[in-house]
Amino acid sequence: MTEFEEELLDDIDKVMMSSSSVRRPLTAVVLAAGEGTRMHSSLPKPLHKLCGHSMILYVLEALGGLPIDRVVVVVGHGAEIVTKTVHASAPAEFNIEFVEQPSQRGTGDAVAVALTAIPDHIESGVDGDVIVLPGDTPLLRSSTLMRLVKEHRTFDAAASLLTAKVNDPTGYGRVLRNKHDEIVRIIEHLDASVAEKEIDEVCTSIYVFKHSVLGPALRRLLPENSQKEYYLTDVVEVLSSAGYKVISNLVKDPMEAAGVNDRSQLAIAEAELRDRTNERWMRSGVTMLDPERCYVDSTVELSEDVTLYPGTILEGNTKISKGAKIGPDTRLVDCYVGEGAVVMSTVGFFAEIGENSKVGPFAVLEPGTRIVQNLTTGPFYRAAED
Repeated sequence: MTEFEEELLDDIDKVMMSSSSVRRPLTAVVLAAGEGTRMHSSLPKPLHKLCGHSMILYVLEALGGLPIDRVVVVVGHGAEIVTKTVHASAPAEFNIEFVEQPSQRGTGDAVAVALTAIPDHIESGVDGDVIVLPGDTPLLRSSTLMRLVKEHRTFDAAASLLTAKVNDPTGYGRVLRNKHDEIVRIIEHLDASVAEKEIDEVCTSIYVFKHSVLGPALRRLLPENSQKEYYLTDVVEVLSSAGYKVISNLVKDPMEAAGVNDRSQLAIAEAELRDRTNERWMRSGVTMLDPERCYVDSTVELSEDVTLYPGTILEGNTKISKGAKIGPDTRLVDCYVGEGAVVMSTVGFFAEIGENSKVGPFAVLEPGTRIVQNLTTGPFYRAAED
């Protein structure tokens, strides 16, 4: 966690206390029930991988910076495999529950289903908040969610929206404001007029709601739209028209809140995540001669003074020790490389390379291969299991 994120968390803690000095609960709802038809895949959309991680896991990691009491994941299409994947790989500190949305009746219905798994804190005299976000926004940063929660509680809002201003708002719900610049409604793209489609401020589908008002507002939704669905965005108009405070927080980088709906958007998101990963490692003492041609999964571990040459691909649980040199044109999957080793133009799977060894060029390491320390293999080396 960065120093800025720690300061934000301290600020959130200060406003998490109610007037009776009782901590206000915070629950996260992650919407992961969609089929993702535009992915053209049998794999549920939230499980498509970027940099070695399923998409939904990045969303959960972004929530990791918040003082979350519980996470409710709404599943539907591929519910069993989504549940199994999240159970196996989600941050251990999370209290995660799963609820199934039997039929796809919209985001409003999905959140209504999620509320069945959230205790009613009003009975104990303490209201809480619910942060809602889609499971297909892998570029979200913890600091952005922290800022959204902080402002929601500082201004005692009923609903807080994360909004963005984009050059091409096609497909996004537009934020409608009155003459006092107050948010009164979100209009979905398919239902918007020509004039409304010119609005460049969009709803990112990321919200914080006061728990006590969310349920009643959801019960007032009607599927009177082009999709015949219960839109969560319509909760904004319900609350605003009833006199509740609705505020927004404009995300600085619109890319951060971008959803992934097809393979093209998946590739764009992966490129952004790889840039972030490479920058983080370079700031930690790793040399990349051409970062644009180094592909490092988020699950990989690198030590100081590691050098990566162009064309290096490191995947899975690969670990590279101090001073090792990898590449050019090398792919290692779930491999261990010892200190000072040199691996050139090599493909390896589940292999171990000892310290100060020299492997390649044009070597192939089959699963289970173990290269002892100080060994030089020479070109065109092919090793089977030791």
